[in-house]
Amino acid sequence: MAKEIQKHILEESKEKFVTEDEFFSVLRTVAPGTNFRTALNGALRIGKGALIVVENKNVSKIFEGGFEINATFTPQKLMELSKMDGAIILSSDLKSISYANVLLTPDSNLKTSETGTRHKAAERTAKQAGTLAIAISERRHQITLFYKNIRYTLIDTGELLRRANEHMQLLEKQRDLFDKNVEKLTGSELKKNFGLKQAINVIQKGYLIQKISEDLKKYSIELGSEATLIKIRLKEITSGVERETDLVIKDYTNFNLKRSKSFLDEYTCDDVLLQENVCKALDFDNPNVQASIKGWRVLSKTTLQDAEIAKLAEESGDFGKILEASERFFEKIFDDKEKAKNLKSQLEKMKATYS
Repeated sequence: MAKEIQKHILEESKEKFVTEDEFFSVLRTVAPGTNFRTALNGALRIGKGALIVVENKNVSKIFEGGFEINATFTPQKLMELSKMDGAIILSSDLKSISYANVLLTPDSNLKTSETGTRHKAAERTAKQAGTLAIAISERRHQITLFYKNIRYTLIDTGELLRRANEHMQLLEKQRDLFDKNVEKLTGSELKKNFGLKQAINVIQKGYLIQKISEDLKKYSIELGSEATLIKIRLKEITSGVERETDLVIKDYTNFNLKRSKSFLDEYTCDDVLLQENVCKALDFDNPNVQASIKGWRVLSKTTLQDAEIAKLAEESGDFGKILEASERFFEKIFDDKEKAKNLKSQLEKMKATYS
């Protein structure tokens, strides 16, 4: 299961000069419901194969022959032109077909992992010109995108929906476990039991949710108009998870939030499932310890603002002391009798709920 989750949609090379957002914008141009995707699917259906390149200032230097068209782009026109052997050149805005039946001549010294002539030309053109090249294979029955240094094979809409639904079911289960672990952690903390192991459970579930949702976001981008319900449900399920997880990290880390997150962000799903890895990210040797926390997460559930929580945490030094503090203690910190009374009342109600 975890191996399936951690597979990224993007197959990146070692040279990472394309941002995720940049490639997502490419995926949106070929999403179901767009004219471009209709054209690609049509060309695939006719079974002749095709090579399509999006024009930029570098493309004209690496093609020759063919003939100039300068016709308005329509799926039907591209489908007809794909029956020719040469490449089709589209304008940068995809609104017109510039050339057809051209020969691409990218540098043959550029490395390529492809075996077919069409795919080799597409990959080298994408790398050399820094543009989008698309190879449609009648033999493999596949549409492969090459954008700069990235290669990605488009997945059939039906298959993509199946995968997205599987991920959604998994995400719902993880959210349920996350909420249960958060409740358990809150109860433990209000009883002044600051065990690291329970905090790790919350962090693990929170990061699994975030990593699964990253894959779902990619699927929803590629699904385009087919993903409306998936996007709505994804937003509902993940609401508040990142903030809650960050507050747990902030309470329990011996580093700081930013540094601990930098470790956790690099972990795969399998890595996150190992307690020792989360311990390392929090700068602990093992999970069987009691930590000293500031109480950021629980205090964020009161009416205190972040600046007030920071002040209280600094003055008290420990959440256990805050739980036992009197109204007078709070009044001295905030110089506000009403705020002190409200905070004491809110903490007592929380403790009573989890007693």
